[in-house]
This record gives sequence, C-alpha cells and structure tokens, in this order.
Amino acid sequence: MPVDPYIVLLLGTVGLAALLPAHGTAAHAASGASTAAIAFLFFLYGARLSTREALDGLRHWRLHVTVLVCTFVLFPVFGLAARALVPVLLTQPLYQGLLFLTLVPSTIQSSIAFTSIARGNVPAAICAGSFSSLIGIVLTPLLAAGLLGNSGGGFSADSLVKIVLQLLVPFLAGQVLRPWIGPFVARHKKVLGLVDRGSILLVVYTAFSEGMTRGIWHQVSPARLGGLLAVEAALLAVMLVLTWYGGKALGFGRGDRIAIQFAGSKKSLASGLPMAGVLFGAHASLAVLPLMLFHQMQLMVCAVIAKRRARDPEEVPGVVAASAAHVVQGQPQDRVLR
Repeated sequence: MPVDPYIVLLLGTVGLAALLPAHGTAAHAASGASTAAIAFLFFLYGARLSTREALDGLRHWRLHVTVLVCTFVLFPVFGLAARALVPVLLTQPLYQGLLFLTLVPSTIQSSIAFTSIARGNVPAAICAGSFSSLIGIVLTPLLAAGLLGNSGGGFSADSLVKIVLQLLVPFLAGQVLRPWIGPFVARHKKVLGLVDRGSILLVVYTAFSEGMTRGIWHQVSPARLGGLLAVEAALLAVMLVLTWYGGKALGFGRGDRIAIQFAGSKKSLASGLPMAGVLFGAHASLAVLPLMLFHQMQLMVCAVIAKRRARDPEEVPGVVAASAAHVVQGQPQDRVLR
C-alpha cells in the first residue's frame, strides 16, 4: 500500500509545530503569511482549471450528478449521523472535523490516476473532479455555515466574508486571467506545484502552532484517535460500496462505475486544508486532523481496489465506446493531491 510522501511532510510539519510553535510576533507573521498563501493557492486553482472543458462534460450529466450527490449529499448525511458517536467514540472537536471532512470537494488528480489504473472512464473522472472543485468553492462554505454555524466549531458570519475575500475572489481572478497566464502556469506546473505544497505546509504549521499555544491537543487521547480512525474506515467502506453498487443500480457501465467510485468516495486534502484555515481559525488544527487521516486512508485503500479492478474482464467494446462518447477528451491542468 502506498504512503503518500506529502503526508509524511505534513506530519513532520505537525511535529515541528508541536516542538517549536510560533509565539508573539512570529505567530502574527506566520498568520499573515498563511492568509496570503491561501489566497495565492486559490488564485492558482482558478488559473489552472479549464471551465470550458469542465462544462463540455455536461454531455454526461447523469454521471456527474451522481458524483456530486455522493460528495455533497450522502457524505454530509453520514457526517451528521456520526453525531450519535459523541462522546462515546469522538469528542465534539473531532466530530466537527469529521463533519467538515464530509463537506469538502472530491479529488481530481488521484481520482484520475486510480480510474486510469482500473481501466475506467478517465475523461468522466476528469470532468467529475472538475465539477466538484468548481462547485465546492461555493458549496462547501455554505454547507459549513449551515451545519457547523451553531456547533461551536469556530465558524461565524465573519467567515463568510473571509471565504469571499480569501477563496472566491482569488479563484475568480485566476479564472479571469487564465487566457493570459494559463500557458505560463502550464509551462511551470512542476515549480508552481512545489509552491502549492509549500503554501499548504505553511497553513498546517500555522494552524497546529496556534492549537499548541492554546492547549487544544490536550483534548485528544490515543483512544480518541483510534475511535476516529475506526469511524473513518467505516465511512470510507460505506461510500466505496454505495458508489460501486449504486452505479450498477443506476445502469452505468463498468468504466463509468469505476469513475463514480473513485470520484464519489474521495475528499480533497488540497482544497480542504486552506478552507479549514479560514473557517475554523484557532480550532483548525483539530478540524483538519480527520481530513489528513482520511486522505491517507483513501489513497491506500483505493490503490488496492484500482489494481484489482485492472484485472477485471474487459467490458463489451460497444458499451465502452458509447459511454466515452458522452465525454470530451482532454485533461485540464491540475495540481497534485487534489
């Protein structure tokens, strides 16, 4: 099973924040740099994401609606149901982080990669991930406002203003400037990818550093972490089963079902971390912990599933061709770990 090297870096950043948390002036500087980094991240998201190619994928609208329902309806429903596990398995802060995890968009890059390995409908996975990212920019904060607003998770009306200024405005600016800066972004994708990852590490360091200074981590015990992992494993298993057999019940072919399973059962670390930093403020360290753990879990499990799907018998060629005909070929430029 693969261990994402970036998860190792993230855990190392958490360890650094635990040993050397920022205080005083350094904390203010880190907070300001983190705010700027979040805005820059979403500017790059807007500059990379080809809206035209995503909209072309509407031809296969049934598949994309299915993925969106899994991502923004079924996941949150299970997240709300997990409230019954407080305080038996989860503390209230960990539950809020788990609920937030269920609200973030799906991944793009890893969904494409696993769909390709499993010989599924790759163009459908591309478009489904793109739709989820586009809609999640607006829908995730709105869902958080409705579901977390009165739960003490640090979300307030001011967060809506922060979302607009730090996430939505930079994203729209990137979309507007894409015709002029898109080629530059494409040529320097690797370098900018390193900038992306460095920015997210800064966001994580700031969040966990502030959590250390406020003593938040004293609320988490090994038993509670074990309970969180068990709940997340059950959540992932349920979503994997529902997306696979639900796709069959809806009449999708094998290639489409693979795209639905990988795009509909996964959550984006790259989108979720910056959003949590804006939404939760000082409580962001516990809020992002469930997402970090779920991200690594989904990579390990989906890697195994993708390899097994690759050994499945070939589907009837005419069915594959008819399914793929609904989707426009061509991959949009995107970042790693989405």
